[in-house]
Amino acid sequence: MELKVQKREKYPKNIKLVRKQSLIPGIVYGKHMKESVQVVFDKNEFIKLYKNAGSSSVIDLVGDHKEMVLIYDFQVNTVTNNLLHADFLAVTANEVVSAQVPVVLTGESPLVKVNEGRVELVRDRIEVTALPKDLPREIVLDISHIVSLDQGIFVRDLNLGDKVQIDADPDLSIVVAVAVQAVEVEEVITPETTTEAEAPAAE
Repeated sequence: MELKVQKREKYPKNIKLVRKQSLIPGIVYGKHMKESVQVVFDKNEFIKLYKNAGSSSVIDLVGDHKEMVLIYDFQVNTVTNNLLHADFLAVTANEVVSAQVPVVLTGESPLVKVNEGRVELVRDRIEVTALPKDLPREIVLDISHIVSLDQGIFVRDLNLGDKVQIDADPDLSIVVAVAVQAVEVEEVITPETTTEAEAPAAE
């Protein structure tokens, strides 16, 4: 997967003018780089790439700056939800790196089907360490085998292979089963249900 980038210096210093061209600023940095590099890239291309790669898949920057990177972080406007900036962590093929891998649930628990409980994801990312090519894009957990409220999925239950090290406490919960709480319905007094004695006196 590739993302074309251009040098930031080719564009106006006013970042608003850059974003009006559907370009987003970013920075590339890594242990093997002497200094960080400022770049710009197409917003739509980045969004498409992130949907496919996530934050733990290696992508290749091409164009004005060539580098193998991970999408380390990005900032989004909390009001408009527009992408504002991205950080790229440069890596090398033989360099062990850490990444936060998203957890994805699949299947349906029988608890939900019989309305006895629900399954909650309490940890949506797990930190792992591996060579760039061995980093998993996501961790898929099947919850269809959770049939009782005392069951769950813990870090110790994960099996990501010999090439991936999990950097989390084995006893941490990832998925838990929670009982469905009975909802108490309170009586709502409406004008129609107000008795004559309860009605306020007319002035």
